[in-house]
Amino acid sequence: MSRIGNNPVAIPEGVTVTVKDNTITVKGKLGELTQDFDTVEVKVEEGNVLVTRSAETKQHKAKHGLYRSLINNMIEGVSKGWTKELELVGVGYRASNQGNVLELALGFSHNIVMSLAPEIKVETVSEKGKNPIIKLSSFDKQLVGQVAAKIRGFRKPEPYKGKGIKFVGEELRRKAGKSA
Repeated sequence: MSRIGNNPVAIPEGVTVTVKDNTITVKGKLGELTQDFDTVEVKVEEGNVLVTRSAETKQHKAKHGLYRSLINNMIEGVSKGWTKELELVGVGYRASNQGNVLELALGFSHNIVMSLAPEIKVETVSEKGKNPIIKLSSFDKQLVGQVAAKIRGFRKPEPYKGKGIKFVGEELRRKAGKSA
């Protein structure tokens, strides 16, 4: 039984939710998102979105909670937005941006220049004595997570010194080095 899927999703002020055929559209002050769905029914009643399933099979139960979570993330994204912060740990690691173009110096022979989607706002913070931080924000949670994972994939944190790109607040499992 999906306990998450049974919870109604509250629609905040300034957000409109429309369901047409097998597509749900959520509009808010930050943007507009659409999502296709199947095996579940979505209804908008009294300022809430209700997700119900038509059968009790394993697939229906799994998608019940999935689509409820996706709809909740869409509603929260167009009203508040989502942010991810990445920290560059390492000597000489730098990040800078001009608009939506992110430039990373990660110890390779050339800098990595990455053009980001127009829905994403990027900000780089470089203070003396602290590690550079990249802040990604958007109304689409999936897009922010995908771009953050791609940036982290350029230089994953290594377990001995901890050098690399990590999420702010991420705990790394450190290993002991050679013992003489």
